[in-house]
Amino acid sequence: MAASIIKKQIPLSPPFLKGENKPAPRAIGVFDSGVGGLTVLRHIRQMLPNERLIYVADSGHVPYGDKPAHYIEQRSLSLAHFLIEQGADAIVIACNTATAAAATSLRSRYGIPIIGMEPAVKPAVAASKSGVVGVLATVGTLESARFAALLEKYAGDVEIVTQGCPGLVEQIELGELSSTQTRELIERYTSPLLARGADTLILGCTHYPFLIPLIRDAVGESIALVDTGAAVARQLQRRIQTELPERYAGDASVQFFTSGNEAHATRIMSMLWGRTVEAKLLPPAFL
Repeated sequence: MAASIIKKQIPLSPPFLKGENKPAPRAIGVFDSGVGGLTVLRHIRQMLPNERLIYVADSGHVPYGDKPAHYIEQRSLSLAHFLIEQGADAIVIACNTATAAAATSLRSRYGIPIIGMEPAVKPAVAASKSGVVGVLATVGTLESARFAALLEKYAGDVEIVTQGCPGLVEQIELGELSSTQTRELIERYTSPLLARGADTLILGCTHYPFLIPLIRDAVGESIALVDTGAAVARQLQRRIQTELPERYAGDASVQFFTSGNEAHATRIMSMLWGRTVEAKLLPPAFL
């Protein structure tokens, strides 16, 4: 479904709750192709403990990595529309592939802070001593114009070796964080990067930090692993402080939604979030 175009502007004066002499609370919307964005949500919660958070896992359409850019763009527009309807004053695209496909469209349509993800090429290049950096990511991210621009801007003399990782996102969506199949996939995808001399690996998908223990087993302790979750949380903090100063932080609640199976999403999200949560099904118009 194509989302309606809404240009939500930041109010010039503080909105007040009915019967209360204080501004309305902020809400931060976060979405991903599935549960991977919970790695970003965790950083956001640590940095902004009092914010109201709304998370959407588009697990009914996961993975994004093998889908056309226009499909991902329309899904992203629809999910952003839903989050704004729920009261989101800022949106984090907690997905590298969705950022590449839809960040420009979202920013042109919605007058609120839109924070995206991108593979951490700049810090990885700075960290590498061997001059070879490996990138683990979805095919959609690796083939995007945004990723090509990152390489052109930051790679310099460092060799960037990329590796698409079909199947890894699906394993994480199933909660298979330590299975033999997941371990075999990681070994298959990291081996070529190590063989090329990479001493730094970029985790170019928000799902992959859930697999750091297995990745460590495969590559050893000497290989630097880089992801961008903490940097995105810091950018969100800066944006809401400068662009939403009239709003107070909120009630520290977290709501979870899914476009997939509610029972499965509740089980997997509870496991990954580290406490029991309830994942609600998105309304039919957004499925």
